[in-house]
Amino acid sequence: MSFQAYIDNIQKKTGKTPEDFKKLAEEKGFVSSGQVVVKATQITDWLKKEFELGHGHAMAIYASLKGKTS
Repeated sequence: MSFQAYIDNIQKKTGKTPEDFKKLAEEKGFVSSGQVVVKATQITDWLKKEFELGHGHAMAIYASLKGKTS
């Protein structure tokens, strides 16, 4: 599955874009000044619990928070 397909599926499931997740991550203190400041596990655990994402989809959001766009 391509990175964009992961992002598209996440948006369909949650109604949230990568930018929405970035704002939420900033509110949680996971992202500061545009930089991820916690370990990937903290972010993926949050996404799995709160949004019921699978590991691969949670990692796609983590990658988008780190600046990956494709």
